[in-house]
Amino acid sequence: MEQKIRVLLAKPGLDGHDRGVKVIAAAFRDAGMEVIYTGLRQTPQMIVDAAIQEDVDAIGLSVLSGAHMTLFPAVLDELKRQGAEDIMLFGGGIIPDDDQEELEKLGVDKVFTPGAPTEQAISWLRGAVEKRRTAQEG
Repeated sequence: MEQKIRVLLAKPGLDGHDRGVKVIAAAFRDAGMEVIYTGLRQTPQMIVDAAIQEDVDAIGLSVLSGAHMTLFPAVLDELKRQGAEDIMLFGGGIIPDDDQEELEKLGVDKVFTPGAPTEQAISWLRGAVEKRRTAQEG
Protein backbone atom coordinates (compact mmCIF):
# COMPACT_ATOMS: atom_id res chain seq x y z
CA MET A 1 0.00 0.00 0.00
CA GLU A 2 1.32 3.42 -0.91
CA GLN A 3 2.27 5.62 2.04
CA LYS A 4 0.11 8.75 2.23
CA ILE A 5 1.78 12.13 1.95
CA ARG A 6 1.71 13.95 5.28
CA VAL A 7 1.91 17.73 5.14
CA LEU A 8 1.80 20.35 7.86
CA LEU A 9 0.38 23.75 6.90
CA ALA A 10 1.09 26.78 9.05
CA LYS A 11 0.59 30.54 9.27
CA PRO A 12 3.77 31.92 10.84
CA GLY A 13 4.06 35.36 12.33
CA LEU A 14 1.29 37.86 12.90
CA ASP A 15 -0.60 37.38 9.62
CA GLY A 16 -4.27 36.74 10.40
CA HIS A 17 -5.55 35.90 6.91
CA ASP A 18 -6.05 32.16 6.64
CA ARG A 19 -8.68 31.64 3.94
CA GLY A 20 -6.07 30.68 1.32
CA VAL A 21 -4.30 28.13 3.49
CA LYS A 22 -7.66 26.55 4.35
CA VAL A 23 -8.43 26.22 0.62
CA ILE A 24 -5.05 24.51 0.11
CA ALA A 25 -5.65 22.24 3.12
CA ALA A 26 -9.00 21.11 1.68
CA ALA A 27 -7.48 20.55 -1.78
CA PHE A 28 -4.62 18.46 -0.35
CA ARG A 29 -7.10 16.40 1.71
CA ASP A 30 -9.33 15.89 -1.33
CA ALA A 31 -6.22 14.66 -3.17
CA GLY A 32 -5.73 11.96 -0.52
CA MET A 33 -3.05 13.60 1.61
CA GLU A 34 -3.01 13.77 5.39
CA VAL A 35 -3.05 17.45 6.39
CA ILE A 36 -2.23 18.98 9.75
CA TYR A 37 -3.12 22.68 9.97
CA THR A 38 -1.52 24.34 12.99
CA GLY A 39 -3.50 27.56 12.80
CA LEU A 40 -2.55 31.21 13.06
CA ARG A 41 0.40 32.98 14.67
CA GLN A 42 2.83 30.09 14.84
CA THR A 43 6.51 30.57 15.65
CA PRO A 44 9.16 28.76 13.59
CA GLN A 45 9.92 26.53 16.60
CA MET A 46 6.22 25.64 17.06
CA ILE A 47 5.96 24.77 13.36
CA VAL A 48 9.05 22.55 13.31
CA ASP A 49 8.16 20.90 16.64
CA ALA A 50 4.72 19.99 15.26
CA ALA A 51 6.20 18.79 11.95
CA ILE A 52 8.60 16.45 13.74
CA GLN A 53 5.94 15.21 16.15
CA GLU A 54 3.53 14.53 13.24
CA ASP A 55 6.28 12.89 11.12
CA VAL A 56 5.40 14.94 8.03
CA ASP A 57 7.00 14.87 4.60
CA ALA A 58 6.67 18.61 4.10
CA ILE A 59 5.81 21.92 5.72
CA GLY A 60 3.80 24.50 3.79
CA LEU A 61 3.87 28.10 5.01
CA SER A 62 1.33 30.74 4.07
CA VAL A 63 2.81 34.23 4.35
CA LEU A 64 0.85 37.29 3.30
CA SER A 65 2.36 39.72 5.81
CA GLY A 66 5.48 40.69 3.86
CA ALA A 67 7.70 38.93 6.42
CA HIS A 68 8.58 36.03 4.09
CA MET A 69 12.30 36.89 3.97
CA THR A 70 12.41 36.52 7.77
CA LEU A 71 9.94 33.67 8.38
CA PHE A 72 11.03 31.16 5.72
CA PRO A 73 14.74 31.37 6.69
CA ALA A 74 13.78 31.11 10.38
CA VAL A 75 11.91 27.84 9.69
CA LEU A 76 14.84 26.55 7.62
CA ASP A 77 17.20 27.40 10.50
CA GLU A 78 14.94 25.63 12.99
CA LEU A 79 14.74 22.53 10.77
CA LYS A 80 18.54 22.47 10.67
CA ARG A 81 18.85 23.11 14.41
CA GLN A 82 16.56 20.16 15.15
CA GLY A 83 18.20 17.86 12.59
CA ALA A 84 15.03 17.68 10.50
CA GLU A 85 16.38 18.86 7.16
CA ASP A 86 14.71 15.86 5.47
CA ILE A 87 11.37 17.70 5.86
CA MET A 88 10.71 19.73 2.74
CA LEU A 89 9.66 23.38 3.06
CA PHE A 90 7.40 25.11 0.57
CA GLY A 91 4.95 27.94 0.77
CA GLY A 92 2.96 30.64 -0.81
CA GLY A 93 1.83 34.17 -0.45
CA ILE A 94 2.43 37.59 -1.83
CA ILE A 95 6.11 37.16 -2.61
CA PRO A 96 7.96 39.18 -5.28
CA ASP A 97 9.82 37.25 -8.01
CA ASP A 98 13.27 38.34 -6.75
CA ASP A 99 12.41 37.14 -3.24
CA GLN A 100 11.10 33.82 -4.60
CA GLU A 101 14.45 33.19 -6.27
CA GLU A 102 16.34 34.16 -3.09
CA LEU A 103 14.17 31.88 -0.92
CA GLU A 104 14.75 28.95 -3.26
CA LYS A 105 18.53 29.63 -3.14
CA LEU A 106 18.31 29.53 0.67
CA GLY A 107 16.66 26.10 0.57
CA VAL A 108 12.90 26.61 0.26
CA ASP A 109 11.79 23.84 -2.09
CA LYS A 110 9.00 25.74 -3.88
CA VAL A 111 7.18 29.07 -3.68
CA PHE A 112 3.66 29.56 -5.02
CA THR A 113 2.02 32.92 -5.57
CA PRO A 114 -1.64 33.97 -5.46
CA GLY A 115 -3.60 32.56 -8.36
CA ALA A 116 -1.54 29.36 -8.64
CA PRO A 117 -4.01 26.53 -9.27
CA THR A 118 -4.35 24.08 -6.38
CA GLU A 119 -3.67 21.27 -8.88
CA GLN A 120 -0.23 22.79 -9.48
CA ALA A 121 0.59 22.59 -5.76
CA ILE A 122 -0.82 19.04 -5.49
CA SER A 123 1.14 17.84 -8.51
CA TRP A 124 4.36 19.48 -7.34
CA LEU A 125 4.07 18.06 -3.80
CA ARG A 126 3.32 14.53 -5.03
CA GLY A 127 6.33 14.63 -7.37
CA ALA A 128 8.67 16.16 -4.80
CA VAL A 129 7.73 13.68 -2.06
CA GLU A 130 8.01 10.72 -4.44
CA LYS A 131 11.45 11.91 -5.57
CA ARG A 132 12.61 12.43 -1.97
CA ARG A 133 11.31 9.02 -0.81
CA THR A 134 12.96 7.27 -3.75
CA ALA A 135 16.28 9.01 -2.99
CA GLN A 136 16.05 8.01 0.69
CA GLU A 137 15.34 4.36 -0.20
CA GLY A 138 18.20 4.20 -2.74
